[in-house]
Amino acid sequence: MTLPLFRLPAAARRDWLREALTRPPPASAKNLSDGFRLPGRQGEPTPAAVLVPLVDRPAGLQVLLTQRTAHLSDHAGQISFPGGRAEPSDPSLAATALRETEEEVGLPAATVSVLGCLPDYETVTGFRVTPVVGWVDPPFTLRPDPFEVADVFEVPLDFLLDPAHQQRHFRMLGETRRDYWAIPWKDRYIWGATAAMLVILARTLRGGGEPLPLSSLSSPLIL
Repeated sequence: MTLPLFRLPAAARRDWLREALTRPPPASAKNLSDGFRLPGRQGEPTPAAVLVPLVDRPAGLQVLLTQRTAHLSDHAGQISFPGGRAEPSDPSLAATALRETEEEVGLPAATVSVLGCLPDYETVTGFRVTPVVGWVDPPFTLRPDPFEVADVFEVPLDFLLDPAHQQRHFRMLGETRRDYWAIPWKDRYIWGATAAMLVILARTLRGGGEPLPLSSLSSPLIL
């Protein structure tokens, strides 16, 4: 990775991220939603927010992710950021992300420093999601909600931001082809909205898009 963030001393990384997120995002980080909606989910999208938690570990910055339980009605079993729909009582979408994160994984809002927000992403289930980037200093104790969260784990930020790992896959839904982003990591398959938001983060921090490497050419997903 050539991103300046990873050449900085640890003490300077938070300020660099905050400053990068205050700049207008490049065109390549906008409108990455694929436009596909599941049947019955058309219409005006529902406002929602997720937290993109950057955990400051001695080995480097990590991204905290969750695996959703298999029985949920939306995005069952998928890897996601903690978050959910906005409530009328939330003073801001950042507050939505912090509230939902505390409810889902037990990470107290007081332990998170909000660094900024990324461009919105519209999901196939009809939500307009605002990704809120937050800085988290260990130590902290998590208490995942067993109804919603099957697992919580961390992935190195430099791996997720590397364009070589950001792939385009597709699935055939009947006669309809759906293309989407995917970032496989070890035995995990990060795809769809979560992978797209990581691409948005990468392009926002880089200040512009880069062409896909040959290894990322569109390939089918076989389930």
